[in-house]
Amino acid sequence: MANDQMSMVEHLEDLRRVIIVSFVALIVSTIVIYAGFRDQLMELILKPMHDMDLPLVYITMTEAFLTHLKASFFAAIFVSMPIIIWQVWSFVLPALYAHERKYIVTIIPVSMILFVVGVLFSYFMVFPLAARFLIEIAGEGLSPMISVSRYLSFLISFSIPFGIVFQLPLIVMLLTKLGIVTPEKLAEKRKYALFAIIVLSATLTPPDIISLSLMAGPVVVLYEVSIILAKIFYRKKKKVEQADDDEL
Repeated sequence: MANDQMSMVEHLEDLRRVIIVSFVALIVSTIVIYAGFRDQLMELILKPMHDMDLPLVYITMTEAFLTHLKASFFAAIFVSMPIIIWQVWSFVLPALYAHERKYIVTIIPVSMILFVVGVLFSYFMVFPLAARFLIEIAGEGLSPMISVSRYLSFLISFSIPFGIVFQLPLIVMLLTKLGIVTPEKLAEKRKYALFAIIVLSATLTPPDIISLSLMAGPVVVLYEVSIILAKIFYRKKKKVEQADDDEL
């Protein structure tokens, strides 16, 4: 076997190391956050409810503990993500060409930033409005009694999709770079994209027009931004191809 080749056993050993290190980083981060920062974390998570003077309750003996643990775990995912990504990167690096490494080095940080921006946008801008609307629309004679575990699950399921849809500009740039789409096609299919965005937003948000609009609006803006970015990358791609043709 050549020195630059690895056997299947060696690949599996490396994969096992990646999984173990990532798992340990996640568990340690969860323990540290739970032990030292759970109160501050829960205060941040519950802020939208506190702003509306709505107390949350727990209805089983273990619900409060498990909710703190669940919140610490999801926070630990963000905290330990650099370690996890580094482990995965070290595993796939030997199999990549130089130009592929360059793309991934750029893509991963940008993707993480877009995801965090999407989650923060949801938490600070969209979720408080959606939560207030859903509570006020209940009408007179009904008093909300929301359990803390259900609230946390709703917050997570509401915020994560925003982090995902904020990847749209990056996806469009990659597809443009690969020649799969062009700015002209993106502009031409705008009405179909708008329909798809509305359907996607209706699927990922609670069943009300406010939540749907609050997600669909930013995604439409992201789509238009993606077209602009695609035009920039498409021009650069054409210039590089033209330069290569001139050399030949």
